[in-house]
Amino acid sequence: MTRRLRGAVTDDDHEGFGRPGRRSRPRTKDRPDYSAAAQAIVVTIDRGRYRCLLGELHLTATKARALGRKGVIVGDRVRVVGDLSGEEGSLARIVEVLPRRTVLRRTADDTDPFERPIVANADQLVIVTALADPPPRMGMIDRILVAGYDAGLDPVLCLTKQDLAPADDLIAAYAPLEIPVVAVRPGADLGPLHALLTDRTSVLIGHSGVGKSTLVNALIPGVDRATGEVNEVTGRGRHTSTSAVALELPEHAGWVIDTPGVRSFGLSHVTPQSIVAAFPDLAELTADCSRGCTHETGSAECGLDTAVADGRLAPARLESFRRMEGAWRDRPSSA
Repeated sequence: MTRRLRGAVTDDDHEGFGRPGRRSRPRTKDRPDYSAAAQAIVVTIDRGRYRCLLGELHLTATKARALGRKGVIVGDRVRVVGDLSGEEGSLARIVEVLPRRTVLRRTADDTDPFERPIVANADQLVIVTALADPPPRMGMIDRILVAGYDAGLDPVLCLTKQDLAPADDLIAAYAPLEIPVVAVRPGADLGPLHALLTDRTSVLIGHSGVGKSTLVNALIPGVDRATGEVNEVTGRGRHTSTSAVALELPEHAGWVIDTPGVRSFGLSHVTPQSIVAAFPDLAELTADCSRGCTHETGSAECGLDTAVADGRLAPARLESFRRMEGAWRDRPSSA
């Protein structure tokens, strides 16, 4: 509904319910009720415009002023009003962000107090790393794993460029954590990866140049995500994806969210307790730890060491867990 306020025309109903000026009374305490407004999914964001999916319609939307600085991110379920036709030049408005089931976050570095939400409502984290060109960085993999566990996402490790280097060492390194691992090469059958993505909302995270966009192009024919080369001098990839985008798999088999390549992953928002809590079997073994136990190697009377000593916990599993947890403690954040 269009309102005329103080001589100006605005399409934002909320503006009539702001704080009154001095010596004036508020017109009403009632605020607009959008509980019956249409629900859409934010699939990408570009320069202040939100691309949303409403059924089969793609809408372009702005954010209502009443939401203030509250962030709207890819994956959010939102209520929209305004022009919902999806026609060229039409503009809807996001008036409410529905509660998020999960939020994947990172910080710029380990001293940054400000969390940066990346994706909302995903349930699976696919860490994409190349076996060569650029070489794998276990420190980065471990850090992304920590953020995924903190967000409550199920992790998957996807190893690309298997034609350039063997995958055995990395598969062995993460086997004790019982993380699904799939290795792919150009032109290979993606059936095993398809099986892991089916009926899930999966966010793809990894260094620039590891092949995320190439994977997306293979999984969703015709999507044409831009791909880039790796710098021969630095060994780093060029950023080809500039913003996250949610894409539906063929035959409505699930969703994948392609994200821009990352070169660091700060974890100042994560606590040691949230890492341990991601492993119910290990959390149970820490019940008898002394107060304040960090579960690091050498911690006095750590229940994890006791469990290894009496055969309840495999040494390799504890070693892998502590290596991953160590990624949270290490500095700097670039691995």
